Amino acid sequence: MSSTKVGMQTHTMSSSEKKQGSSTVKSGSESKPRKKICCACPETKKLRDECIVEHGEEACTKWINAHLECLRAEGFSV
Repeated sequence: MSSTKVGMQTHTMSSSEKKQGSSTVKSGSESKPRKKICCACPETKKLRDECIVEHGEEACTKWINAHLECLRAEGFSV
């Protein structure tokens, strides 16, 4: 645990309040991401990126949503 002194009070951060990478780590039913967000879901990331380059972001909501769903399944809050 880490402590932060705020005025006269000391606040101790629990593991559920700490952040890792760009995702918030939560205890309970949600699990801690095992990878960095840039390395998670390479298959959907590749399909999303190729679609955006070829057709533009508006035409690729299917792949964007698939990638976001995959990231959430990996434990990221996106």
